Amino acid sequence: MDKGTQSNLSDLWSDDKEIQNRAFLHILKTTDGPVDWAYDVWDEMLKSLTHKDNHRRAIAAQVLCNLAKSDPQERMLKDFTRLLAVTKDERFVTARHCMQSLWKVGAAGTKQRKMLVEGLAHRFKECIAEKNCTLIRFDIIQSLRNVYDETGDEKVKGKALELIETEDDLKYRKKYTGLWRR
Repeated sequence: MDKGTQSNLSDLWSDDKEIQNRAFLHILKTTDGPVDWAYDVWDEMLKSLTHKDNHRRAIAAQVLCNLAKSDPQERMLKDFTRLLAVTKDERFVTARHCMQSLWKVGAAGTKQRKMLVEGLAHRFKECIAEKNCTLIRFDIIQSLRNVYDETGDEKVKGKALELIETEDDLKYRKKYTGLWRR
């Protein structure tokens, strides 16, 4: 890992929000493609998923999602439940940042995609009692759309459309369906 990346990874936890944000954007851009240092930071990111600072939890979740493509040991298969737990974070904005990045896990491989689809389908059903259910469901359907766009996997599309059909409120069913009309 080069010194610039090391510095940016360290700056992810800076108290200065400007430095933290700059580092975060750099790391996200760097991890758009595979990197050879994923396991150097993997455990730290996992640990940060439960940190007291919600910004740190959100950053860690998004970075881990990006690192899924750099995971030849398939650690994500055992660590995914920890990421999925962040979608229930006490701070909705943190939960949402995680939810909106999860699709990248499904784009990393067939096993990861199957795990993601199952996890999101379960989350779609269980969120019915949550305050922001319709936003959560929208993000889930959007995540499935992103995975489908990236992989072309018809099973993902089928599951998304199946979930949409379970929505009782026609207004939201129409809104979710709209994501598939592009």
